[in-house]
Amino acid sequence: MNLSKFARLALPVVALGLLAIEPSLAQDAAAPAAEAAAPVPDKGDTSWMIVATTLVLFMIFPGIALFYGGLVRAKNVLSVLVQTVAVASVLFVAWIVYGYSFALNAGSVADWFIGGTSRLFLSGITADSTAATFSDGVVIPEYVFIAFQATFFALTPCLIIGGLVERVKTSAIVLFCLLWGTFVYLPIAHMVWYSEGYLFAMGALDFAGGTVVHINAGIAALVGAYVVGPRIGYGKEVLAPHSLVITLIGAAILFVGWIGFNAGSNLEATGGAALALLNTIVATAGAAIGWLLIEKIARGKASLLGGVSGVIAGLVAITPAAGLVGPVGSIVLGFIAGIVCYFFSTTVKNALGYDDSLDVFGIHGIGGILGSIGTGILVAPALGGVGVDGYSMGSQVYIQTVGVVITIVYGGIVSYILYKIVDLTIGLRVSAEVEREGLDIALHGERGYSI
Repeated sequence: MNLSKFARLALPVVALGLLAIEPSLAQDAAAPAAEAAAPVPDKGDTSWMIVATTLVLFMIFPGIALFYGGLVRAKNVLSVLVQTVAVASVLFVAWIVYGYSFALNAGSVADWFIGGTSRLFLSGITADSTAATFSDGVVIPEYVFIAFQATFFALTPCLIIGGLVERVKTSAIVLFCLLWGTFVYLPIAHMVWYSEGYLFAMGALDFAGGTVVHINAGIAALVGAYVVGPRIGYGKEVLAPHSLVITLIGAAILFVGWIGFNAGSNLEATGGAALALLNTIVATAGAAIGWLLIEKIARGKASLLGGVSGVIAGLVAITPAAGLVGPVGSIVLGFIAGIVCYFFSTTVKNALGYDDSLDVFGIHGIGGILGSIGTGILVAPALGGVGVDGYSMGSQVYIQTVGVVITIVYGGIVSYILYKIVDLTIGLRVSAEVEREGLDIALHGERGYSI
């Protein structure tokens, strides 16, 4: 018998003898096996989600800030930037304190509507905690998932600012957005994205936030426009953007950042993320074409403002459908959104007389509605979509419509109440003198540009 054969025979005997002498060795041997069974985050998916989170953060600073900043008059540009920074910062902190716990975790009472307190201050979560993706057994660090969702929570209220610019106190908009994030965003996010949420259980499809982000913010901006009232001189004076160049830069940043927003919502670096990436690009192109075309027909000229507005409309419309529909369907959805959002941002707004300053409702609200309902149609495999189990177009469109109606009604009513609370406590609107002078000097003691 050679040495190698002897070793193979002797090792089991020696091991049994050691275990007889020290039983704890059996437990020690089992420990590594148990640790090996624990899910290990996929490094590729984790890296992708860190990049996606960074891209969404880039949408806020400086994307939204510059996009909105260029659309207001020069005397108010800094007020928009300050409001964006302040709102996002407060919401980031609120997400850690209670937002994540209530939005995407189990609730103890009405789990169909809102989460519970188990993750307040991120209790029990460590660097080793993991969050599941859409594939069985594939996980990413929970901190990465928390950070990704935090950017959604911080970004969404910043959209509302666009409906109220040039006339609202910074302190008032920050307080309103904190309350709105707490009492509107968190319940809608829980109902749509949490596994036991009412709309999720019903089968509503919202890949990256058509209802949670865009309809939600659009309705809040519309309600705010009515509650606060129009800017001084609205409809009588020219309230033109002071720098469309800055607006274009902001729109370009939003376009790039939206890749993280949509493709990142796949939670994995797979074909689903690739589909969302491609759909985001082509739907946006379709919407820009649609807006510029209808503007040329209606007004005789296609403008830069029209082009960038079409870009945002396309990005909004494809958000709920990004990983669920085909590229051709995305182009069609974007093209329709560009035309319809143009109509609401011009004809409808002028007819109803509300001062949704930067067309948050006309673009985000209407684009979100089109995208959410359109998802129910275009997800059909026959139309190039990925399909869902037991799919029926009529049934899915009905479910999508229910989700849209719930978001509009709930968000609209609660937003109105919150605006009134803020107005009765600290006041929403600046004085007429401050509004005429400009918010930059009056509220922040700075000018955007040297004279």
